[in-house]
Order: sequence, then structure tokens, then C-alpha cells
Amino acid sequence: MMRKIDFKTERKDLYAPSHKAFSLVEVPPMAFLMIDGAGDPNGSNSYMEAIEALYSVSYALKFASKKSLERDYVVGPLEGLWWAADCTAFERNARDEWRWTMMIRQPDGIPNAMVETAIETAREKKSLPALVLPRFETFDEGRSAQILHVGPYCDEAPLLTRLHRDELPRRGLAPVGKHHEIYLSDPRKTTPEKLKTILRQPVRPI
Repeated sequence: MMRKIDFKTERKDLYAPSHKAFSLVEVPPMAFLMIDGAGDPNGSNSYMEAIEALYSVSYALKFASKKSLERDYVVGPLEGLWWAADCTAFERNARDEWRWTMMIRQPDGIPNAMVETAIETAREKKSLPALVLPRFETFDEGRSAQILHVGPYCDEAPLLTRLHRDELPRRGLAPVGKHHEIYLSDPRKTTPEKLKTILRQPVRPI
């Protein structure tokens, strides 16, 4: 019987952090489908189209892997990198200044040709403008601090302030790279107070 890979159960250190305290984790290089964008994600057509395109290609790739490579897996959770020219844009909730990369992890060993075929397959099934945007690349995050946030996305700010003003200085660390979020809940099916989101920040020694 074909074994099904599930990133969340095989690497609980990466996908099941505590919600009570920040922890440090070594994140290995991983392959992702990615789409870049900018602006307020709420009510944004480009943001929603990017997510739909990522899932469309990810499922096409999953079925191709199962058929051609005899390797099945659970499609990974949606993830996002967030940044702005002025880092206070998040504390100010200045969403028009936000930039983002939405992404979904893929198993190791998926050939580029299979990704290109999966994109074409998705295009044949759906007419989505964002299907011209996905790129496939390795993301090497390295040492990172992370915590599980339970609740609405708009309530993340106090945890992020605590991370940057207290936790990292106390540990002799400084942020490097982009703020990373991993969405473990489906907001269409989960009430805001029960949403689970991993907040992750790459770090370096001061």
C-alpha cells in the first residue's frame, strides 16, 4: 500500500509549536510553489486568485506524483511571507504598504518538468489569471523563532511586538528575513477565535 507523506505529522517541530512560549527551530531548505503580490489581502482579487492558483497547481502536482512517481502526500498548508519597506506598516495596520509571497510546500524530489506540466494541467481546467505567476523554488529559512497563535489574524500584533522587543533581545538574537505565517486552519470553516497560525521569524545572533 502506498504511504502518504504528511509534512505536519512527520515534522511536528516545524508544524506543531507551543502557543504558550516561543521556541527556536532549525528549518531545512524546502521546495515551494510561490506567488508574489502586494497590498491589503482582505477583499483583494489578486490575493484570492493567487491562493486559488497555488492550490490548483498543488493538487495537480499531487495527482501527477502519485501516478508517475508512485508517491502520495497530503497537500501542505498555505503559508505566507510578509514584509514592507517600513516595518512599522504592520504595527500601524497600513495594509496598502504590505507585500507578500503566498506559498505551498512541495515534497523533495519533484522534478521541474512535472511542475510545469501541473501548471499547464491547472490552466486547462480553470481560467485563472494568477496561473501564469507560480514559481517553483527552494526556500532556505534556517534558524527561526516561532509560536502558535490562536485567534483572529488581526490579533497577532501583541505576540509579534513581544517577539521583537523582548524575546529576541533576551536571547541575543535579531530578526533577519521576512515574517512567515503558516495557516493551519481554513478560515472558511473556522471561527476567528479558533484560527491557528504559526508565526515564524528567521533570526541571527546579534
